[in-house]
Amino acid sequence: MDTYLDLETFPLDRPDSAAYAALVERCKAEMARDGMFNLDGFLRPEHAAAEARAHTPKMDRESFNHAREHNVYFKKSVPGLPDDHPALRLFQTSNNTLCNDQLTGSVVEKIYNWAPLQRFLAEVMGKPALYPMDDPLAAFNVMRYADGQALNWHFDRSEFTVTLLLQAPERGGMFEYRTDLRSAEDPNYDGVARLLAGDDPEMRQMSVVPGTLNVFRGVNTPHRVTPVEGDTPRMIAVLTYYEQPGAKFTESEQLGFYGRTA
Repeated sequence: MDTYLDLETFPLDRPDSAAYAALVERCKAEMARDGMFNLDGFLRPEHAAAEARAHTPKMDRESFNHAREHNVYFKKSVPGLPDDHPALRLFQTSNNTLCNDQLTGSVVEKIYNWAPLQRFLAEVMGKPALYPMDDPLAAFNVMRYADGQALNWHFDRSEFTVTLLLQAPERGGMFEYRTDLRSAEDPNYDGVARLLAGDDPEMRQMSVVPGTLNVFRGVNTPHRVTPVEGDTPRMIAVLTYYEQPGAKFTESEQLGFYGRTA
């Protein structure tokens, strides 16, 4: 894996080293403070660019255009909230997606299935272990955002999300987020409404370079990707792990996100 990954800076293959322990502690501290951490250049930039080029023809021919109107919860209604509550404001999302059954043999697949990455993520997140999904569509995806496309405000269903940026756009495509806006005890609907109205001073914006591994707590941190501008799309891999082996999407979830079932 050291052909593709910068394992000198990020020694995930040396879990008994002092450098590994320091990296784990650094990422834990950033997660506690910011709700996320970044490993800039984890995937060597030349290999990130090569992956983006390699997936472009298939993205053009075979990807699913995921275009939908949704609220921040991806639900038609929320118990206890009137349908006109500003926290249920509707947005448009659009991207093109390749699923893991379309990415066989890719560097993204190698990274997703690399056990040292799973061990590292489990340590940072305080989990006994993390496992790849047993789902031929949802385990890992590559998503492309071309000119005018965007991923709008939403909470994730999973506790945390792992992404790997393959290609940055010319303009736009900024990652915006608001750390820990809600909790399991407090849904903070009024705070959500303020964020969606653009009235939250704690909203942050982040620009990452290709090859960056980003891990964030998306279940309590609403986030979006602003519309891409220009001829160079934003291309990103999404890697999904669970605390229990054998996790799968339902057929309705597969159909909704990928336009087909396994």
